Amino acid sequence: MPAFVLKKIPVLSAAIIAASLITACGKGSGSSRPGASGLSSRLVTSQSVFTPAASPGLVIINGENDTVPRAAEISAGTSPGLMAISPDRATLLSFDSSSNSVDVINTARESQTGSIPLSAPTISMAVTSATNGYAAVSAAPLIGLPTGGIVAMNLGSPSVYATISVPNAQMVVASPNGNQLLVFSDDDLAGTVTVVFPQLINSGTSPSCAPVTIPPTVVCTISGFDQPAYAVFSADGSTAYVLNCGPECGGNTASIQVVDMSTLALVGPPIPVDGATIGWLSETTLYVAGTPTASATNSTPDNSCAGETTAATICGRVDVINVATTPPTVTSSAVITNGYHNRITMSVNGQVFVGSYDCTNIGDVNNPIGEVRGCLSIYNSTSGAVVIPPDNGDVTGLQALTSRYVVYVAEGGNLRVYDALTDSLLLDQYISTGTIEISGQLIDVKAIDFF
Repeated sequence: MPAFVLKKIPVLSAAIIAASLITACGKGSGSSRPGASGLSSRLVTSQSVFTPAASPGLVIINGENDTVPRAAEISAGTSPGLMAISPDRATLLSFDSSSNSVDVINTARESQTGSIPLSAPTISMAVTSATNGYAAVSAAPLIGLPTGGIVAMNLGSPSVYATISVPNAQMVVASPNGNQLLVFSDDDLAGTVTVVFPQLINSGTSPSCAPVTIPPTVVCTISGFDQPAYAVFSADGSTAYVLNCGPECGGNTASIQVVDMSTLALVGPPIPVDGATIGWLSETTLYVAGTPTASATNSTPDNSCAGETTAATICGRVDVINVATTPPTVTSSAVITNGYHNRITMSVNGQVFVGSYDCTNIGDVNNPIGEVRGCLSIYNSTSGAVVIPPDNGDVTGLQALTSRYVVYVAEGGNLRVYDALTDSLLLDQYISTGTIEISGQLIDVKAIDFF
């Protein structure tokens, strides 16, 4: 793999990494009234290609029975993929890779309110409110500075109001209150994480951790990491658990590093794990996934598929960490599919769905003779058992609901609905195949309402 695996993502697969995963199992208030579709429970999925039967856009899905209302589609460019949504569910962002623009969607009206052009592609966006959004643009040109930055967007009056210099900015993760952004850069051999303070943008004030300059800087850097790739915040935002990708991204050791976000100080030594590219925090339990990879300090990592009956020869891992102990303790580990893990969510009954891309695909879901295997793993947080569903393809979108025992999975361009009680495709009178039949290439999926 290259020095930092995120850099190999093509523009077409911008949806593969979503910077803004829904926290706390996706518990949001939902919109206060149904939109133009007349539905009270809605999801949207991005459809990115022209077909004889459909045009690109955001397709609205009835979250009560998984049906698609007639003509329930929102215009969003010619190749929508990656999506992000505000905490109040009022504003949805959709990145159009064909034009390098961010389309702003009013979810109550179910219509586009504007389009924001970016100078280069993004594979990571964060929305902190109905009016504030951010995109990590690794190739953003800045006069007199290295390329790369965080593009700050006014979503109320769709426009760019600032570009903050963060060289090779690749991933952005927002704190729960939106007052801090953690930014991860491509090929960060220095082992640093950048902290952006959005409230200080264009204020003329620098944070206390940064020197006063003209113009003032609104960022600070934290060092001491090993190819940091992602972070998970505690519910109150006081603590960040930074995922050191380590050898999977060209470094030495995969681990979790605790950071005090009030002082920006590292707390204790890093906690070694098998792999660390994506994580999910449920109360005091942190689930971290990755694929063990050889490094200069470990030439024989344990990435076997021991315990599974599969033709795959390399497997990933999900580690379970108790963050209530001092220091946090790895309590268990389980074998999952390999690839680069960048999607994760938890169902209302505690099933952890983990998705990756570039995994080992086996068999053919269209001709299911023998083993069929793709990039989705389902981890039972109670028993520790793992289910690998018989499907093929990269996982590019995951969405759980709090009102139903279902999880929506965009895998291989299809939108599946999984019954989280059985860890299998949902089969009922509405979707007899477990697949929502939508013509085209489905990339991402987001819930607008949770009630």
